[in-house]
Amino acid sequence: MGWIGDTVDSIKSIQIRQLLTQAVSLGMIVTSALIIWKALMCITGSESPVVVVLSGSMEPGFKRGDILFLHMSKDPIRAGEIVVFNVDGREIPIVHRVIKVHERQDTGEVDVLTKGDNNYGDDRLLYAQGRQWLHRHHIMGRAVGFLPYVGWVTIIMTEKPIIKYILIGALGLLVITSKD
Repeated sequence: MGWIGDTVDSIKSIQIRQLLTQAVSLGMIVTSALIIWKALMCITGSESPVVVVLSGSMEPGFKRGDILFLHMSKDPIRAGEIVVFNVDGREIPIVHRVIKVHERQDTGEVDVLTKGDNNYGDDRLLYAQGRQWLHRHHIMGRAVGFLPYVGWVTIIMTEKPIIKYILIGALGLLVITSKD
């Protein structure tokens, strides 16, 4: 009959008990992934312990599609460190290098100015209206390691959603038709 006919026959022969077992297995996989993510958040002290570089602003150090591993400690942020930060009003975090550190005399808190290695000017135009420096609460973490090119999977699925839907459909079909 062919592959499609076998798949249709396999779907027709699914028992309720088998369907429930597969649904529970899928739920356990999703729950395990969430637990691992939350554990990484606790260990690294970062709200997002892993990020993907989405632009070429940090080339040649980090290229688009590289995955960065973040850690956020209580140590003061120093010039030259690569940080990932959120800007008020923007959803996507930014990966750039700290070029200046400013300590406020009244509170002792440290503010930072960032710049992409491949950009001409600093990031003040990226910050929220009227903001000249980033405060510590804007910083999500410091880059402590990276995996080159692995993040392209995320970029492709974001830029071409049809690929994401085809992949999810194929995986769903695989789960439904598995005999275990």
